[in-house]
Amino acid sequence: MYNTDLPTRAELPSSKQLLRSTAIAAAAAVAILITVVLPAEYGIDPTGVGRPLGLTEMGELKMQLAAEAAADRAPPAATPGPRSSLPGAIFAGLFIRPAAAQTALPAVAARTDETIITLRPNQGIEVKLDMRSGARVNFNWTATGPVNYDMHGEPPNAGRNSTYSYRNGRGSSGEQGELIARFDGTHGWFWRNRSDRDLTVTLRTSGDYARIIRP
Repeated sequence: MYNTDLPTRAELPSSKQLLRSTAIAAAAAVAILITVVLPAEYGIDPTGVGRPLGLTEMGELKMQLAAEAAADRAPPAATPGPRSSLPGAIFAGLFIRPAAAQTALPAVAARTDETIITLRPNQGIEVKLDMRSGARVNFNWTATGPVNYDMHGEPPNAGRNSTYSYRNGRGSSGEQGELIARFDGTHGWFWRNRSDRDLTVTLRTSGDYARIIRP
């Protein structure tokens, strides 16, 4: 049987070539981080490339909605602090870190509810569902005018740095879909009315959740 000849030393890449390839790969990763990840996730655009591509606006929207939701969850007398992202530095927003110790929630039967709230100009309101990890809820919400929203979740007894954002948007008149809880805790929506008139948001939910938490 004929065996393929082993490469000679001259045919193998040299240490210099390997180092060069590694440096090129590292430089490419840094370039993607600066030009794509930072603008899209955090609204930071040091090169100016992200804004023409719409990435910077996306990141600014995420940060704005997250800050607004965190400020509304804070007690009235407390001074709102900066909203931290999940552990993991730059890539924190892509992962979820459930609390190490969580109290198991009891099994719940499927239920259906309709929740109606009124938002005054510049007012923000949050409505959450008490859900177990893996629970599914079909939702459909409509607004009588464009609102900013953030669909997110929090483990029980967790700080702000454990908030996970499923979806967010600006100037929306409604959204529908399925919410799948990634961990035990509360999961739901924060809406902000940026118009100069009162708006009504109607939320319809159907699925596995224990209760609705609303203002």
